[in-house]
Amino acid sequence: MFSCVILMFVLLCSSIADENSVGDADIFPSAPEIERGSTVKLFCVLGKHYTPRRNASHIIWKLNHELITEENYNIVNETVSSVTIHNFTYRKAHVKCFIKYLGEEQLLVHTEVKSGFPPDTPGNISCVYCFDVELTCTWTSGRETNLRTNYTLYRKMMTEGGVTLPSTVGSCESKMESCSFYYPDTPYSSSFCFQVKAENVLGEASSGCVPIPLEKIEKFEPPEILSVRKTTGVKQLLTVTWKMPEKIIPSQDLICQVQYRNLYSNSSDFVTVPLNSAEKIGSCNLTGLWDSTEYSVAIRCISAVSIFWSEWSRGKRASTEEKAPSEKVDLWRVIESSHPAGSRSVHLMWKPLSSFPPSGRILGYKIQYFPENNAALKMTNISTDKKTILLLNKEAYIISVTAYNSAGNSPEAVLRIPSADERSSQVIETVRIFTTIEEVVVEWVAFEPEVTEYVVEWYEELETDPFGRSWQYVSNSTNWKTNKKNFKPFVCYNISVYPLYGNKVAAPYSIQTYIQQKKPSEGPVADTGIPGKNEVTIKWKEISKNKRNGFISNYTIFYKPEDGKELNETVNSDVLQYRLKSLQANTQYTVYIMVSNEAGGTTGEPKTFKTLKFNQEDVIFIALPVGLSMLVLLGLWITYILKKHAFKKACWPDIPNPADSIAVEWPLDAPVNNSFLKGVTTEAKTIDFEDISVLEHCFPEDSQEGSLLMNCENHVSACTDVNTKGMINRDKKILYNKENEVARCFSPSMPYVITDQDVRSQMHSALIPVKEIQCIEKLEDGVCGSPQQTSIKNEENDHEVLKLEDFSEKALYNPYLKNSVKTREFLSSDNLPEHSKNEPKRQSTVLPPFHQNVAGQSYVTVDMFGLATAH
Repeated sequence: MFSCVILMFVLLCSSIADENSVGDADIFPSAPEIERGSTVKLFCVLGKHYTPRRNASHIIWKLNHELITEENYNIVNETVSSVTIHNFTYRKAHVKCFIKYLGEEQLLVHTEVKSGFPPDTPGNISCVYCFDVELTCTWTSGRETNLRTNYTLYRKMMTEGGVTLPSTVGSCESKMESCSFYYPDTPYSSSFCFQVKAENVLGEASSGCVPIPLEKIEKFEPPEILSVRKTTGVKQLLTVTWKMPEKIIPSQDLICQVQYRNLYSNSSDFVTVPLNSAEKIGSCNLTGLWDSTEYSVAIRCISAVSIFWSEWSRGKRASTEEKAPSEKVDLWRVIESSHPAGSRSVHLMWKPLSSFPPSGRILGYKIQYFPENNAALKMTNISTDKKTILLLNKEAYIISVTAYNSAGNSPEAVLRIPSADERSSQVIETVRIFTTIEEVVVEWVAFEPEVTEYVVEWYEELETDPFGRSWQYVSNSTNWKTNKKNFKPFVCYNISVYPLYGNKVAAPYSIQTYIQQKKPSEGPVADTGIPGKNEVTIKWKEISKNKRNGFISNYTIFYKPEDGKELNETVNSDVLQYRLKSLQANTQYTVYIMVSNEAGGTTGEPKTFKTLKFNQEDVIFIALPVGLSMLVLLGLWITYILKKHAFKKACWPDIPNPADSIAVEWPLDAPVNNSFLKGVTTEAKTIDFEDISVLEHCFPEDSQEGSLLMNCENHVSACTDVNTKGMINRDKKILYNKENEVARCFSPSMPYVITDQDVRSQMHSALIPVKEIQCIEKLEDGVCGSPQQTSIKNEENDHEVLKLEDFSEKALYNPYLKNSVKTREFLSSDNLPEHSKNEPKRQSTVLPPFHQNVAGQSYVTVDMFGLATAH
């Protein structure tokens, strides 16, 4: 079942491999291989599917994608068409058969045509023989055939006379230019010859049989090194021992070669050692070596008659006998500032000198130190590291460091640590640093030429670990060179040059430098603060040292008003704020800062700000007058508060309220709702305080100053009606007696009669409002001198009585009343009614009605009479 599925899948794939091809056709020869430049002829056969509508005349041919001309076509019969291609030079190409019908081309079938060359005669046959393992031969095939070529290697026997026997001992086939025989088909013989035959579809070629003795082509496995060791007590010597491989042609002389190389050198030396094949172990001594030096050793061997060396054995290392270090260490120090307790930390660091050859493996270091003035207090420390920290007091100290190994100690390296308060003079005048393509060069000039030794110290500016510093001693020179690889690019370095006087270190000369610069990694951020009207102060922070990437040369402030032209200002590297002036008021600006070094500039983030519409001076100029005005107003208000009564008395004197006057006495039972001060209304007019007048001739001649007549020219009748009705409802509080009232008719101006009882001392008065012609008079001690009764007008069947306000309160004499009347008119007694003339002087007089806006209306003043307490 599974095999059927696989078969159907293969058929399906073949059917859709070329959807434009049709299987009912054939081409032959199929996949021909021809010689390059020759002629090829192909035939295309139509199947029954195409006949009889289409025939061979409808067939066309293409080479790859190019149409072959019809002159190369040949119609063999109705179903067969052929094509001839001359001088075929393609390495390989596709020839396709199409059928063209009704203007459409349809692929029928195609084939691949290859061209090449017949094989050349193989040559340069060579073989390598590994005893009882393998025999491999190689050859050269000549030019490339471009066609599939098979090679056959024949191994044949030869007679002593050099005649090749026809029989073949063995053969092997290969499609490449080599072939191998494997054990056991590898018998040893010195009478073999080897022949190679090459063949393809265009022909074949065979080489001659080349005799090759197997002992001359023998190559065996490399030997195995057993040991490489030094001999105790013997300097500069190593002994090497090795083992030979097992499979070697017996009874052969051998030669072994020992290669050795010290690890500090790129060159190797060789020692040749002869052996016999019967010897399984070989050894030799390597002499003249360096002390305390590690060497690498390897060995290879060869048969005395063979041409092939074995491969090199796996290398092995060993060191020669050590000797005491011959050079002192390179010693340096970093002195920290004194601690509060008076002690100070001295960081000692050293490195072994790169002497050649080296002295061997260092086991440790001995550090000795003592006060300069007391060598008896010597102290010793042992360290396996190349650094240490000593805690010293303020005195000067002598420090020495020696390296030691199994053979002894190195010479001492000595330094003097100055006392804490010691100050040395400046010896170096100037230092200059420059770079070349591969080196950094430091040059300096010294004041004292007798100084011959210096120390150059360098470290990164941001390096805080004293042990992270590098240094180098310089002798008999005032310049120092080192490779650029010892410095990082875009990093600031501190470089110092220290003069040395023996073991004393003088004051250094320090300088900073960048070996390579690039533009800063970030730009400064502008801080605009509080802008003014026409200026603003721009501040920014210094770029951090790890992002400068070079020495900062300047800062450039770029600022641009909205919809305006961009401007800029440049300041030195030590300036971190700048005031922009001559800005436009009430305008938005965009500002950013660019920091620059030798390699370029980097801009910071832009910020916006808006200038003020008014500056501080403008605000002061506007606020000062306003403030002064407010202060003046505040002063006036405070003065008014403090002198309120005085100002009021001077500017707004009190107008006497008739209701409070002691010149009259209002009935105690009068309702208090109808105040005279609110105005009395009648049906036609409203009585107002502006119409109050004082009449003169209403009183007898001797009491002209005692009566006050207040005349209200306007009155409101509605209020009178309401008040009259209220008085009717309150019988006990209304003084109304038809039998005792005396009514006089007055004009609509609604006069009031004031009864004077005592001109100089006291008076009782009754103020009686009259509606239309109704008059009511109340006398305290009597009735009017000429009584006249008038019937009360009652047209609406109700009695309206004016409410009498109780003016029983007492008031003092107000002198303003005397001066309040500016115009006075005195009436003669002729203008009064006759009955008024005959009335006694001490009685109240009812005045005839006075008309508003009538010329000659009289007023009575009370200038001369005094007010007394009412009874």
